[in-house]
Amino acid sequence: MARYTGSVCRLCRRENIKLFLKGDRCYSDKCAFDRRSYAPGQHGQRRRGKISDYGVQLREKQKVKRIYGLSEKQFRLFFERADRQKGITGTNLLTFLERRLDNVIYRLGFANSRTQARQYVLHKHFMVNGKKVNIPSYLIGIGDVVELREKSRAIQAIGDSLDAVVRRGVPQWLDLEKDNMRGVVKGFPAREDLTMPIQEQLIVELYSK
Repeated sequence: MARYTGSVCRLCRRENIKLFLKGDRCYSDKCAFDRRSYAPGQHGQRRRGKISDYGVQLREKQKVKRIYGLSEKQFRLFFERADRQKGITGTNLLTFLERRLDNVIYRLGFANSRTQARQYVLHKHFMVNGKKVNIPSYLIGIGDVVELREKSRAIQAIGDSLDAVVRRGVPQWLDLEKDNMRGVVKGFPAREDLTMPIQEQLIVELYSK
């Protein structure tokens, strides 16, 4: 599957919003978006102009897709699944994205970014309900226990991430047991739990054309 391997700081600049794709660096004065908050490329500084309704919808979809690190095909499949569910399609979509295992590990504070969390999952550092899971898109359910494997507890980067979790905070729908290196899913995230400035209705409108 194709994946983006370029500079992720360019993605923030392209979407004109800080997406927090590089963990601690995004909170420091080294953040490329803070230093150059204009679009990348030779003409980036004069590229901000009026865009069409379609362009606004497309940029919103691209922004959310980049926040969660998904390919176009993966994102479309999540949208179609959300559309089949009862309730508001946009809210369903965001709930599915938040329930991904790599996102849950990031939200619990075991990783500085979703990219790092995805790598941890692929390397089988985490278990769900006592079983090893190496699928980043695995959807967690209410009551699931996400736990760091005993053999992986000496990884310095994970310890450093947990020490810094106070700055980012743990959402209310998750319960972090820091001493036990595990987290419990108390419920599914409500719309108000998602603090990123996302207008999911624009995505629904885009895919409804």
